[in-house]
Amino acid sequence: MKKKKIVIALGHHALGTTLPEQKIATMKTAKAIAGFIKDDYQVLITHGNGPQVGMIHMAMAEFCRIYPEYTATPMSVCSAMSQGYIGYDLQNAIRAELLSRGIYKSVATVLTQVVVDPYDDAFYHPTKIIGRVMDETEAEAEEKKGNYVAKVEGGYRRIVAAPKPIDIVEIESIRTLLDADQVVIACGGGGIPVLQQENNLRGASAVIEKDLAAAKLASLVNADTFVILTGVEKACLHYGTPQEKPLDELSVAQARQYLEDGQFEAGSMEPKIQAALDFIGNSAIRRTIITKLDNDSLDLSDVKGTLIHK
Repeated sequence: MKKKKIVIALGHHALGTTLPEQKIATMKTAKAIAGFIKDDYQVLITHGNGPQVGMIHMAMAEFCRIYPEYTATPMSVCSAMSQGYIGYDLQNAIRAELLSRGIYKSVATVLTQVVVDPYDDAFYHPTKIIGRVMDETEAEAEEKKGNYVAKVEGGYRRIVAAPKPIDIVEIESIRTLLDADQVVIACGGGGIPVLQQENNLRGASAVIEKDLAAAKLASLVNADTFVILTGVEKACLHYGTPQEKPLDELSVAQARQYLEDGQFEAGSMEPKIQAALDFIGNSAIRRTIITKLDNDSLDLSDVKGTLIHK
């Protein structure tokens, strides 16, 4: 019997922020993931990298400030570093949890590049704030390099584009590993954004919305179920108001209407709902579950979250 494929997108709460937090968080997350592997799913995992890539970018920028003779580290390289750093902790935590249950299965992290469109409107309207707070002189120096900056409390910070994912370069490797029944970690932090230039790939000064990249990944491997783990148990209407209404189940049409009505917060629940719609498309089989990781296991037959389907 053909195994079902499940893509699990881990949010910030499943990973922590600091080095010690990440070690603890990945061990808890591994317990939930191991439940799916025990239930004989093909499991593909993706994750965010917000705090981690910010820390790396800030550290590398500070290093170059102190030692100007060194070349500055591009955003794409910082993204690659974060994929390796998070994947290292996550794959080791999952491996240890599986072995403790008597399950012998390889876990692999794939350094993943995601192709973006150089003419994506996001490059003309960057929105993602990264890096340390700079003074006015440093901000002007950044702008002279062709980078964008935004005024924030205490000074200025760099902002980068968040283009839409077009394709995943390593998708065949990911499919091969899944078909070999390995647990795969891919597209960490939305993937390393790259631009296709003839036979070459060039890193883009951008970050990709992790939920949209996860939806693209789930579509390309033809997953049955896409699980988005976040900090809240369910998507809600009128979130944060006295009229707040948790949503147990949504059709694609309902989700699209609520999205158009502005019911979901930009940069928070909005990209998750959009990712669900991108993944499901016109399929009568695919489903997306938005839920919270608040225990050591996830049971899809009795999940406490928002189920979205056609």
